[in-house]
Amino acid sequence: MKTILVATDFSPAALNAANYAADMALAIHADIFLLHIYQMPVGYAEVPVAVNINDLIKDAGMQLNHIKDILIKRTDGKIKIAAEVREGAFFQELKTFCENIKPYTVIMGSQGTTAAERLFFGNHTVRAMKRLEWPLITVPNGARYSAIKKIGLACDFNKVVDTTPVEEIKTLVSDFNAELHVLNTGKKTEFAPDTVFESALLQEMIGSLNPSYHFITNDNTDEGIMDFAEKNSIDLLLVLPKRHSLLDKLISKSHTRQLVLHSHVPVMAIHQ
Repeated sequence: MKTILVATDFSPAALNAANYAADMALAIHADIFLLHIYQMPVGYAEVPVAVNINDLIKDAGMQLNHIKDILIKRTDGKIKIAAEVREGAFFQELKTFCENIKPYTVIMGSQGTTAAERLFFGNHTVRAMKRLEWPLITVPNGARYSAIKKIGLACDFNKVVDTTPVEEIKTLVSDFNAELHVLNTGKKTEFAPDTVFESALLQEMIGSLNPSYHFITNDNTDEGIMDFAEKNSIDLLLVLPKRHSLLDKLISKSHTRQLVLHSHVPVMAIHQ
């Protein structure tokens, strides 16, 4: 049975992502596991009267159960929903939990409604996109799940044989019965003969999916991707962080973090 892991910080953006996950779970017949990770406040050991750890755990558990109740109502009790609160560093605990339950995908909110939420949970999201060795979907605030009909694969056509997770992409397209659109990103001045060769190799690898190919030229890679995705009704944007430098380029400069933090389209990262 597939399991969708939802990491939540109880923000409105995270609740929206949980609703998205529940609707997806119904569509692909998956279970839901809700996870909240809290980190011990700095100085807790030195100032024990400042925070009551039992109260923190109790409060987190109550909030998590509240979300669970919301999702049970949303899905008419048709899917299995579990929940757990964990203490520790966010990324390490998320990684460990994924290794234990082996989720179909992890789903997180990509934006907060306040500056503090965008800074705190947004940074967790970006780090997880780069480093988590499990599929991860970030859901923009306000995005609603509907049938995933079009999947956009952002690809720089660099060493595609070594860097493309063919089986994972085929499974994803099959599970949602979706169209695949390959988005080659770059500037006109960067187009090279190797691109033609690499695109032919990619077609040989994923040709059975009947993908459509699009060459996007824009001085700002993130803006070009988002503009195409929104204008062409892409339902899920797929990036491959550790297979090439695309995502590193996207988030290495602060203004390009908007692909993850400001995209109106859910973004999915898949690692080897």
